[in-house]
Amino acid sequence: MPQDLVEPEELTLEDGEFLVKLARESVEKYFVNEAPDFSRVPEKLRKKGAAFVTIEKIIGDKKQLRGCIGYVEPIKPLYKTVYEVALAAAFEDPRFPPVRASELPFLVYEVSVLSSIKKLMGRPEERPRLIKIGKMGLIAKKGFFSGLLLPQVPVEEGWDEETFLAYTCLKAGLSSDCWLDESVEFYYFTARVFSEEYPNGRVVEKELGK
Repeated sequence: MPQDLVEPEELTLEDGEFLVKLARESVEKYFVNEAPDFSRVPEKLRKKGAAFVTIEKIIGDKKQLRGCIGYVEPIKPLYKTVYEVALAAAFEDPRFPPVRASELPFLVYEVSVLSSIKKLMGRPEERPRLIKIGKMGLIAKKGFFSGLLLPQVPVEEGWDEETFLAYTCLKAGLSSDCWLDESVEFYYFTARVFSEEYPNGRVVEKELGK
């Protein structure tokens, strides 16, 4: 692995806590036209890394998705990636209106740090048995169509392997059975997922594996 890249397994819970708090701070300071103090970023997190930020809103006793955006490739320092995609998740996710200041006390932040991407090999009909629920995120790709689902999604939704493949196809704008088409390429990655237990609360690492 190149020395200037950070992989998920290198991270400690303390690193994850820093990234989640950075995501929150990035969004909250946006409303006062400020940016976080990047001078305190640990050296490890200045290496390039891929990450997604997921924002959920607490409504009663339930969580509702409020935004989720990320970089699949490690094109920028990890801290900068988290800063940029936190803002994008809050204000640029086309599925939702921009976050309002009144919502800030009810938001929960989650950061998923992604590994490098690898191609899922084998024939299309073999794909379900090659997938490990809770261990792998998926990307479906065909031409200009592309869709990604993070590894925590099938765990939270209770999906089996074929359902996970089908929803990845749908996320790419393809038919749900596109995973049986050999012209559709699938890629996988692992992730470490760090999340607040409640708004501005304790940060924990999610256990995803079955």
